[in-house]
Amino acid sequence: MQTSAACAHRLPAHYGWVIVATGLLTIFACLGIARFSLGMLLPSMGRGLDLAYAQMGFISTANFVSYLLAVLACGPLVRRHGARRVIFLALLIIGLTLLGVSLAQGFVAALLLYFVTGMGSGAANVPTMGLVSQWFATRLRGRAAGIIVVGSGFAIMMTAFLVPAVNARWGSEGWRYAWAVLGLATLAIALVAGTLLRNTPQQLGLQPCGGAPQAAATATPAPGRDRLRVLAHLGGIYFLFGFTYVIYATFVVTTLVDERGMSEETAGRFWFWVGFLSLFSGPVFGMLSDRAGRRFALAVVFSMQLAAYLLAGLSLPETFLYLSIALFGLSAWSVPGIMAASVGDYLGPAHAVSGFGTITFAFGVGQIVGPALAGALAQWSHSFSLGYLISSGLAAVALVLSLLLQPPGASGRAEDQR
Repeated sequence: MQTSAACAHRLPAHYGWVIVATGLLTIFACLGIARFSLGMLLPSMGRGLDLAYAQMGFISTANFVSYLLAVLACGPLVRRHGARRVIFLALLIIGLTLLGVSLAQGFVAALLLYFVTGMGSGAANVPTMGLVSQWFATRLRGRAAGIIVVGSGFAIMMTAFLVPAVNARWGSEGWRYAWAVLGLATLAIALVAGTLLRNTPQQLGLQPCGGAPQAAATATPAPGRDRLRVLAHLGGIYFLFGFTYVIYATFVVTTLVDERGMSEETAGRFWFWVGFLSLFSGPVFGMLSDRAGRRFALAVVFSMQLAAYLLAGLSLPETFLYLSIALFGLSAWSVPGIMAASVGDYLGPAHAVSGFGTITFAFGVGQIVGPALAGALAQWSHSFSLGYLISSGLAAVALVLSLLLQPPGASGRAEDQR
């Protein structure tokens, strides 16, 4: 440990930013690859396996059921084994199961394998976001978490080009090669995470970035009743985000191809712009939440997403689809970063992983219900418009709940003053 600490002190920047960079790669794999690649691959995968819209929705839902189960286990696993080991093993599971999906011969096999993939996603995501509160003081948490979450955007950009190129080369079997490449990439990232991540700054003889050594150790969590109230409020907002964004992220490419008559390459360019614009969502809104408050940043985000879903759900000219995608992309991954920072503010770093796991449980429930409902409605109506319009209404509810969110209590204010 002395050697590691000496190396860390020789770095030109705080080692917390190495944690951020490694966390970005982890989110790139556990969410960007393992989850958001599905939206780009669904059209060709659906044709290859002869999947109905409802079956596509069930595959997505199975992934989030297992994600939810993993979230429930994250707190005890991290307390027993540490975040670094849990994240490493979770990424290994993702990589191996994606290789398995590439070999699936039918709906059931794809569903079961992608179910296990979801377990890896949850077990990697929650501890990664929890590390933010360990490594960063309050005034930098939004920025750090905002940088980490844009890993999903980079993955979207990659798949926007990878999937059409692979499908053009390999035809009807292209989706299999794409999943195999993504699985191998995840295994490589697992090795990086296992090498570079550390559970706390104290392991390297450091203090949290932007704070005094005692800041992380002495932050007092909110009293029990206040803690439950805060977690219920944050969890309600996060549930609505999970329900709404996942419908858009999962089905927008399928909508463009099947309902708007676009080629896969054209839809891929739309998806690329979602990924590119989302690179700004985490850092911009993370810094905004640090400076203007979590409540204000969340309200702005949900206003943008409300408009994005509404424009996608209405029968409007193609120009409005560009606006919809721009609004969604610019706000896409901001909410998880703000939520990770908020939990640290309210509960203190020592309770950040368990608190984030609790609200992520609500988020996971939203992700389970959202795609299943949207897929079933599309099967009935032959359009995803109803799903987008429902998402717009629920985003409005999330906007109101965000405005009603109270500032952190005594523990959060105490840490802010340090």
